[in-house]
Amino acid sequence: MSASTKIQWCDSTCNPTMGCDGCELWTAKVKKCYAGTLHVRFGGASKGYAPSFEEVTRFPGRMEQATRWRDLSGTSRVKKPWLDGYPRLIFVSDMSDAMSDGVSFEFLQGEVIDCVASDGGRNHQWLWLTKRPNRMAEFSNWLALQGICWPSNLWAGTSVTSQRTTSRIEHLLRVGDENTIRFLSVEPQYEQVDLGKWLPHLNWVIQGGESGRGAARFELEWARLLIAQCREHGVPYFLKQLGASVTSDGMSLRFEDGHAGNWDEWPDDLRVRELPTLPKVGSGVAESLARKPTDTAFSAWETGCRNA
Repeated sequence: MSASTKIQWCDSTCNPTMGCDGCELWTAKVKKCYAGTLHVRFGGASKGYAPSFEEVTRFPGRMEQATRWRDLSGTSRVKKPWLDGYPRLIFVSDMSDAMSDGVSFEFLQGEVIDCVASDGGRNHQWLWLTKRPNRMAEFSNWLALQGICWPSNLWAGTSVTSQRTTSRIEHLLRVGDENTIRFLSVEPQYEQVDLGKWLPHLNWVIQGGESGRGAARFELEWARLLIAQCREHGVPYFLKQLGASVTSDGMSLRFEDGHAGNWDEWPDDLRVRELPTLPKVGSGVAESLARKPTDTAFSAWETGCRNA
């Protein structure tokens, strides 16, 4: 966890768990996950890591510690001006997937939900990303059956790397309630992705190419497609980085920044870094968040809930 981070779309990171059950970026044959690579290098030898990436390990107390970080509401971020004015944005689980099967719902309620909904936690916005939105939806329903609200300052997100993995979005739409910000991280992107079907139900899209040795190519037209689709549906869009292997019209492009994350080097039409409007707590839903849910998206919440 860290109160500061170079990740362009947030201020801080916090990991209630470390490690992951695996995904398309971390299998017996594929080892391309950034968090997994760091665990191979430091896991078991450095304090704060899981013994190995496959051994999902809980770290209770981290979220509570993060609730005590300084409130950034109304402040300017010199290096990230697109975040100006927002509360502190905390990326939850950048080095793990807290929705891995071995992590109990009881732990997640106490470590995540209770902390996010606490007096200190409400000073911040928490951006929870998973590749297992099906289990996040089950957790959301588990909370609802106990009458516990999904905190409005806890954003629910899932990762999309290909058209096939857009199937995760259907599960994401069953997380939370009408106040929940739902977002996608289309990174690393391995092929063109069409999100038109899903955008009426989403609140934010982040996109980025792959970095590091052996990075897959990223076509500039993939970014232009999602920018156009997001504008058509009024969804805020954020281009994080172009990655280490960028092409346009079949030609490779070179950038001084190895991740191609410095937007001063980009074509003008790609310099888009937008964030969603926050819910108006206690006074309904902000207009930009009032998107039509699917028929099943909010069924678990019809009986009402109480604050965690």
